[in-house]
Amino acid sequence: MGPPTPGSVVNLLPTATSTDIAELQPRVAVLPIGSFEQHGRYLPLITDTAIACVVSQEIASNYPVHLLPPITMSCSHEHAAFPGTVSISAKTLYAVIDDIRVSLARCGIHKLVIVNGHGGNYVLSNVVQEANVDGPVVSLFPLGADWDRARDHAALVSDRHADMHAGEIETSILLHAAPELVREGYSEADHDGGPWPFLLVQGMAGYTESGVIGFPALGTAEKGKAVLASLTEGFALHLAALGGSR
Repeated sequence: MGPPTPGSVVNLLPTATSTDIAELQPRVAVLPIGSFEQHGRYLPLITDTAIACVVSQEIASNYPVHLLPPITMSCSHEHAAFPGTVSISAKTLYAVIDDIRVSLARCGIHKLVIVNGHGGNYVLSNVVQEANVDGPVVSLFPLGADWDRARDHAALVSDRHADMHAGEIETSILLHAAPELVREGYSEADHDGGPWPFLLVQGMAGYTESGVIGFPALGTAEKGKAVLASLTEGFALHLAALGGSR
């Protein structure tokens, strides 16, 4: 596969009308958060955004939620050494989410699930903790346990630590949901980054020259489909924790 052709990229935006939302009357909104960061030579800078949107679209197809458009840039500072990466600050990401929550509340939607596609968005855990002081209104999805269940369900070979970036799970999801985004080279790009104890100090460049830490050669469309099925089913637990979707 070569570079994607213009117009072939997966549709990342929801297409519901205001009338659709009025008829659905959702109590929960779903906000995909991605990033704009390097994913080696075979996956695009929008990889995390595409995955967050694909997961969110699967959720919206199975649950009565208000699907929002994605936040496409986030906290990717550990990737700054690689060309093309763009970040915003943690405080900016926090402020944008807070503004979105206020706006949703004005139209009667008081509960939010953040679908996070980028592991470096550590601030999201604090956003959720603070939001839920007076009762459950925000959930962060997928959590580590959700990803682990999905890996087991899809019979992935690698684990979450060894396959942390542009590896088996991300490549599999895109091979299934948006194969036009996957370029040639992923089958020769495996890289074991080791324990990477000082990632926050040295960034990705301290542990990989290619930008990859993981095993993309193990990726298949079948695994990606199974991962998404597991995540979609597991989302029900987050709805229950928020008190349901109705």
